[in-house]
Amino acid sequence: MRQVIEIQNDLANTGQLTILSLGAEERLELKGRNRVMESTPSRGLNRVHLQCRNLQEFLGGLSPGVLDRLYGHPATCLAVFRELPSLAKNWVMRMLFLEQPLPQAAVALWVKKEFSKAQEESTGLLSGLRIWHTQLLPGGLQGLILNPIFRQNLRIALLGGGKAWSDDTSQLGPDKHARDVPSLDKYAEERWEVVLHFMVGSPSAAVSQDLAQLLSQAGLMKSTEPGEPPCITSAGFQFLLLDTPAQLWYFMLQYLQTAQSRGMDLVEILSFLFQLSFSTLGKDYSVEGMSDSLLNFLQHLREFGLVFQRKRKSRRYYPTRLAINLSSGVSGAGGTVHQPGFIVVETNYRLYAYTESELQIALIALFSEMLYRFPNMVVAQVTRESVQQAIASGITAQQIIHFLRTRAHPVMLKQTPVLPPTITDQIRLWELERDRLRFTEGVLYNQFLSQVDFELLLAHARELGVLVFENSAKRLMVVTPAGHSDVKRFWKRQKHSS
Repeated sequence: MRQVIEIQNDLANTGQLTILSLGAEERLELKGRNRVMESTPSRGLNRVHLQCRNLQEFLGGLSPGVLDRLYGHPATCLAVFRELPSLAKNWVMRMLFLEQPLPQAAVALWVKKEFSKAQEESTGLLSGLRIWHTQLLPGGLQGLILNPIFRQNLRIALLGGGKAWSDDTSQLGPDKHARDVPSLDKYAEERWEVVLHFMVGSPSAAVSQDLAQLLSQAGLMKSTEPGEPPCITSAGFQFLLLDTPAQLWYFMLQYLQTAQSRGMDLVEILSFLFQLSFSTLGKDYSVEGMSDSLLNFLQHLREFGLVFQRKRKSRRYYPTRLAINLSSGVSGAGGTVHQPGFIVVETNYRLYAYTESELQIALIALFSEMLYRFPNMVVAQVTRESVQQAIASGITAQQIIHFLRTRAHPVMLKQTPVLPPTITDQIRLWELERDRLRFTEGVLYNQFLSQVDFELLLAHARELGVLVFENSAKRLMVVTPAGHSDVKRFWKRQKHSS
């Protein structure tokens, strides 16, 4: 298969590089006007870094109309307020009971000059989230006032009152199949582990078609051949290294991005999620009054382990600890898993894992060959074939090394370095056997009429730090997509001035 990167020339004789396909025997072509550059890279060059937006970044990308609808529910307002920086919280509380706008100059005086950076960040955040907006004061001065919808519902959330967030279950009577907190915790853990086991290819793990499709759309899994079961990707491996709250928040972000294509109301399901985060663990809630879309969403949450519902048609449900603690992943506090180490790696490439966790064993099997299995330990061998098979799936050598280092047995932690250099160096070398060429997106500039013009634009691109490639003999240069607009603007100014 050939990998083609096409150049589409614009009025400034530039070209945008776009990767069209990726295969086993790629050929790199930069097509301009009579410009072709070829190379033969190795396989498995796609490297995806998992990026998880926090709540503020997610809400900032929504339209003003959607934000105003979201702020129509007290739970959403309280959740957004809880995630604000301390300075922004202070401003909101000062203005919460003011019906008239305050002069911008007066608000600026609340912060000392040495904290101007924090002031600028908080101001931009509150404006971007439509928590406050500017309003013209008598005399022509600019003033600031809280969004009336946000102000009203945050008051309700903090002071009480308003409509109940969920229907009362007293009319249903006592639950004959009530669940206590330990059983809810066990249920949530088992349900979420099924999802993780499916990602690592455990044959006993089965999920719904909707969930499997969502994992593929999120880039956590991929199908190499039509009809073949999906396998984990580089992003999926990074996903498994996160703690559970961060995993859930990232997963729910992907779900929300596809909600409208599923025929769901984004505002309705997001408000329900925040409502769940303020629920009481061990208390049952009624499904009365829920729309069909929300009932369908509840079934998905049931599969993820965020709620317990005994049967699909049960009239009550129990939020689990995963749903209530979802906000701890919202803040971006979730990092890699912190647990006692259990892996010993020897210089002969033998790996001993003292664990009974099926998930951890499945993760180890992604980049090693299993040799022996005991009740509380497995023995595996790190081989060239096993590592390169993992790399072909998108897992990087650095991720494998990071996995081994963060799960190293306390005995391994006593030595420096923690992992034998023989092992880490060899894993990197096995990766280099496959990755001999890196792809960088860029914009091509060529067909300069004179060497002077070329040198002038080249110097400007180098000064901005956006130069990717240059060929003076052919008067050809490539800049980063981020620097394209600046370089293009500079080039047009030079053409007009000359």
